Amino acid sequence: MATTKKTAKAAKPKKPAAKKPAVKKPAAKKFAAKKPAVKKPAAKKPAAKKTAVAKKPAVKKTAAKKPAVKKPAAAKKPAVKKPAVKKPTAAKPAPAKKPEVKTVEVKKAPIARPKAAIHKPVEVLDPNVKSRNLFDAYALGKLPFAHGYIISSFFSETSAYSIYEIVSYAGVKEIFMTETGLQFVTGGKKLFILVEPDTYHNKPVEPVSRSDGERIPKRFNELETIIARNQTRIMVAKEPNETYGSFTILKPRGTNFSVVFYQLPDVYASISTFFEKSLNIQRKVPESDARKAAQFIASILEKHMGFKGEYA
Repeated sequence: MATTKKTAKAAKPKKPAAKKPAVKKPAAKKFAAKKPAVKKPAAKKPAAKKTAVAKKPAVKKTAAKKPAVKKPAAAKKPAVKKPAVKKPTAAKPAPAKKPEVKTVEVKKAPIARPKAAIHKPVEVLDPNVKSRNLFDAYALGKLPFAHGYIISSFFSETSAYSIYEIVSYAGVKEIFMTETGLQFVTGGKKLFILVEPDTYHNKPVEPVSRSDGERIPKRFNELETIIARNQTRIMVAKEPNETYGSFTILKPRGTNFSVVFYQLPDVYASISTFFEKSLNIQRKVPESDARKAAQFIASILEKHMGFKGEYA
């Protein structure tokens, strides 16, 4: 009885001994499985995917951008050179002096002859010579530069219809010949006179609206009208027109004329006598009516075209 109990006790410890190695085997399998798992990712790391990232160096692109910053710096340098071009502006005053000399020379050349008349107007004015043909006076160097009156006529070739123009001028700077006539470089005043015969066909039309050769820049209400015994109408402008800068006296044709009157003490009486003869002899106006019209013309000249103010 005692022996059986011992054997039974001795067999019990063997069972746990068999269980211990069973525990060790799975432990060995776990370590073996873990080691290759660690080696596989290690092989992927040297695949150098990280080095591929290193090849991307955005730093190289930024290095390309840096020279782009240097280029605007080079562009700024020519901007500094541009002010050097502005320096020649200092030389501009030099050419400004040259035209001053040229203008003086140009003025002296054409005015060389008539200047004697400007400096010594009294020597030119002969009290015995009241007037001259305008173009003859120019050819002789006898045109007055200080003051003068010019009377021009424009007669119709088919009737007694006539236009007279009287120009008063002063302080002439230059007189020269052109293709159409004599040009005076100065301002002045111009008075219009219209002689309309009884047979004129267009009487109701305003003088300003008539055809070429019959027109004057005036309306009926701007004219003083004198009706002669033979029904000829002499229309005289109540006031002259202004001329600015320069004016031209056309070369006369046919029976037309251009006469210059010198500024003598009896100049208005001389002009009155001249018109009286021209109206009576050339335009067939009765003598008494021609005298009346001539005196009225002289009074307008003295009142509105005398050499006062800017003409003095």
